[in-house]
Amino acid sequence: QVQLVESGGGLVQAGGSLRLSCVASGRTSYIYAMAWFRQAPGKERELVSSIRWNTGHTYYADFVNGRFTISKNNAKNTQYLQMNNLKPDDTAVYHCAAQSIGGTNYNYWGQGTQVTVPS
Repeated sequence: QVQLVESGGGLVQAGGSLRLSCVASGRTSYIYAMAWFRQAPGKERELVSSIRWNTGHTYYADFVNGRFTISKNNAKNTQYLQMNNLKPDDTAVYHCAAQSIGGTNYNYWGQGTQVTVPS
């Protein structure tokens, strides 16, 4: 089992920045990839960004458009999402997720952290 705890959400004005963190514990040696998803009220959950735990290969959704940067610190079992130039459409609950080696889906999830960007 892997446990994930997010932090760093909050209320920020449009154009501002936030840095989300996600600390993994438990069987972290089984992690293949980690990701950030978000879900806004009344909308489907969507993938924001992902990172391969060993190679560091990253993926970003089109709507990120160069504004966010995903990174990791393997020694601290932590991934980050630096979000710049935030927009009201970025308002959502952001969830950290992990995919285990041999898994086909993200099977571990954090409780989520709220990001609010007022219009």
